[in-house]
Amino acid sequence: MRRLKRSIRKIFHLLLSPLVWRDFFRFRSVDKTGRFSSDFLDFYPKLLDKTVNTGFDRHYVYHTSWAARKLKEIAPEKHIDVSSSLYFAGIVSAFMPVEFYDYRPPALALDGLEVRRADLMSLPFPDGSVRSLSCMHTVEHIGLGRYGDEIDPDGDLKAIEELKRVLAPGGSLLFAVPVGRPKIMFNAHRIYSYDQIAGYFSGLDLKEFCLIPESSAGGGLVVDNARAMADREEYGCGCFWFVKK
Repeated sequence: MRRLKRSIRKIFHLLLSPLVWRDFFRFRSVDKTGRFSSDFLDFYPKLLDKTVNTGFDRHYVYHTSWAARKLKEIAPEKHIDVSSSLYFAGIVSAFMPVEFYDYRPPALALDGLEVRRADLMSLPFPDGSVRSLSCMHTVEHIGLGRYGDEIDPDGDLKAIEELKRVLAPGGSLLFAVPVGRPKIMFNAHRIYSYDQIAGYFSGLDLKEFCLIPESSAGGGLVVDNARAMADREEYGCGCFWFVKK
């Protein structure tokens, strides 16, 4: 029954796109191999993929690429990540041991990767004990209830204090959040100004700030003039490399 319902939805979508029908019958007419079944009940129409360029989420492709490059430069013996992209943790674990902590730990099993549960507002590490730490595109959600966490307007600030607390002297923190005009897009995320983040992390040295502009017209990973550009963004992504004094 479930398969039939899915198929009815797929056929409905197909009815809206004559081009998909055209391609289907063209394929059927030239496919003489019989290697695969080609049944109407197995329709899985994709209507929006015939594009000149491959689309991608600028925030998530660029900020994880930025962080991987920073880790190559830092070259820690072990890295600890708190609730960043699973793609990032999984790929980096091929090159160095990674411990991944999340409020909702995923059922992910890979060599070099340990997955554990943790609350970002009460991290399970002693003061000043973590030498290589990341928390990217995460803090902006804390306290909004989106992921089952408690409503707390200062949840993000409490999470930031925890990151500062556990970071070891001389240790590196890779941190990323949306940047632009400060506001809450409830219940999705907060957007911060550059000065807000710099102030929240007072006491740490900012080794690098990199901006991912919302539009490709602004560039990819922007370092030069990134601070001046940041507050003009509507929904950019700010990547901060902090080092604890």
